Amino acid sequence: MKTGPAALTSHWTTWVPVAAIVVLALGWGRDLPGFAVAVVGFCLMGAVLAAVHHAEVVAHRVGEPFGSLVLAVAVTVIEVGLIVTLMVAGGDKVATYARDTVFAAVMITCNGIVGVCVLVAAVRKRIAVFHAEGSGGALATVCTLATMTLVLPTFTTSKPGPEFTGAQLTFAAVASLALYGLFVTVQTVRHRDYFLPPSHKGEEPDAEEHAPPPGDRETWWSVALLFVALVAVVGNAKLISPAVEDGVESAGLPKAVVGVAIALMVLLPETLAAVRAARRDRLQTSLNLAYGSAIASIGLTIPAIALASIWLSGPLVLGEDATHMVLLVLTAVVSTLTVVPGRATLLQGGVHLALFAAFVFLSFSP
Repeated sequence: MKTGPAALTSHWTTWVPVAAIVVLALGWGRDLPGFAVAVVGFCLMGAVLAAVHHAEVVAHRVGEPFGSLVLAVAVTVIEVGLIVTLMVAGGDKVATYARDTVFAAVMITCNGIVGVCVLVAAVRKRIAVFHAEGSGGALATVCTLATMTLVLPTFTTSKPGPEFTGAQLTFAAVASLALYGLFVTVQTVRHRDYFLPPSHKGEEPDAEEHAPPPGDRETWWSVALLFVALVAVVGNAKLISPAVEDGVESAGLPKAVVGVAIALMVLLPETLAAVRAARRDRLQTSLNLAYGSAIASIGLTIPAIALASIWLSGPLVLGEDATHMVLLVLTAVVSTLTVVPGRATLLQGGVHLALFAAFVFLSFSP
């Protein structure tokens, strides 16, 4: 099999992201007819699959847990840019956009991705194993960040409504960024072994895992194409969002459904990469992707919107309602019971998926 730039230029994972970027450039700032929305959706899915491929090439080169970190951070940074861009319009319509998107990302990663991956791994091995120390620390970080940024604003009294004051938002932003930096340090330096897939004695080595790593040139090609693919994913999701908003409005559904739909599209690369890892009995990698994406989504989004609020007009609603707070508490409890033993079965996967289904259903029927 050919490797390197020559092979990449003849592979679909090279030209599909480029085509998606071209479609993004042609459609940006325009009202798209139904046929154009379908073309953008097709390019979006192709860019997602290409992003997963190039993320796995980079992950194979740099190893775990850096590979999971690359994809999680790359997607989140571009997602943050999308959120801030949409908030520039200001007004009540976007007051809850950051909250809805971040909360949807937490539910998708901690219940949707974790549930599917545990289910896939448990079907293959009956009992899926991982490091409780690493996943437990990641889960604790997710719960702390989610509570501090999405729950506390509902109960603070310095400002009417579920909003932070300027000083409170600054504190939440600094604390979120500090916790995210601490988590990355622990994951990649201090206790890196807690985030590596546990070894299984007596089993055949995984062919993909033990294949020769790609060279420097191929890796840098994949880094560049990963960035292009992720820009295409988030940008095309933005192009589709007006059609989604119109469909939601015409159906009389809550505005939060838009945030759920966009978060689902943006998180597709992580979802597919996590499921592929679970199929290879590398559930630890799947959990790294899931919890790492949730931490990055909060830890980078809150500081970004806190900085952007200096020049953005309009309210910034972060506090969740009672229904979502109950779902968040239940997710924290169930996730703790899943992670602490370091072993999971079909039952844990099914419970997480039931929680995810409840979140999606209640988003449509609050």
